Amino acid sequence: MNVKSRVRLGAVVGAAVLSVGATAGSAVADAPSPRVLAGVGSDTTQDVMNAIAEVVDGGATIASYNATGSATIKTRVTGCDDVIRPDGSSAGINALNSDVDALHGCLDFARSSRGPVDTTTQDLTWIPFAKDAVSIAVREDSALNNNLDLTTAQLHDIYTCDLTTLNGVSLTPLIPQANSGTRTFFLGKIGVTEAQLGTCVGTMQEHNGVELDSAGDIAPYSIAQYIAQVTQVANDRHGATVLGKVDGSEPFTTEGKLNTSFVYSRDVYNVVPTKKVSDGDATITATFVGVSSKVCTATDAGQSVIEKFGFGQISTCGATTLKGER
Repeated sequence: MNVKSRVRLGAVVGAAVLSVGATAGSAVADAPSPRVLAGVGSDTTQDVMNAIAEVVDGGATIASYNATGSATIKTRVTGCDDVIRPDGSSAGINALNSDVDALHGCLDFARSSRGPVDTTTQDLTWIPFAKDAVSIAVREDSALNNNLDLTTAQLHDIYTCDLTTLNGVSLTPLIPQANSGTRTFFLGKIGVTEAQLGTCVGTMQEHNGVELDSAGDIAPYSIAQYIAQVTQVANDRHGATVLGKVDGSEPFTTEGKLNTSFVYSRDVYNVVPTKKVSDGDATITATFVGVSSKVCTATDAGQSVIEKFGFGQISTCGATTLKGER
């Protein structure tokens, strides 16, 4: 993989928690103790799943561990070694897959902002629960923020380092960390493989706008995460970033909500072992499966938690048709 050594991990300001005074059902940094279902993975959906976890069964069922934090997490009171914390969708899916193969029973689901990339088996089931989209972020005080509307072709050339300046600014493109679902999704949308990624591209923790600290910085960003950050229902780490258009598509509606028709829109998922779905595991089914599942119907003070955290609702919430290996 050709990735520039200018890595900016670790620039997150503060812990991934809400400010004092957050309302009930808002995100927490991590599950305070092991619970019935343990999940890991995506940075994109960690905050909304933390909030859903606090609503579902009064916080007794779902333990959703953040993508970053302590090196390890403890998912069971007894019977399980500490789990190395997975950072990103692919890392979470791989950890779940390994746990299933080894019959450990220490993980129950993985958060994912991408669909399956390996369908050689049907060991895992991707259960969609919300709509997101990925736009492009730049600093508000940069000349790049001048009617920013990039085409897919331009983004392809930026991330292969064939387009190196824009609006008189030397570009310093950033891409989310390895194992990020947003990284996989975004590269797929702009038609760039990992092997084609240019040496001018640096890495960052996804959706951490604080890491865009120079005028030429440009990075993919979850629109739902951005909304949750600027409305401060999630830890506000958007820094000085703003989101631009892609192929003429606006990231927000006139009401400031996610434009679910954005050109790079995507479903987000909770991934579970297929056998637990096919065997009718009562807790997995009640929590994740079907439009009436606890995740799909979670509300906080009468408001959909999914929408509160910037995501869009989908008619296919809880579907179990999408299966794969990784």
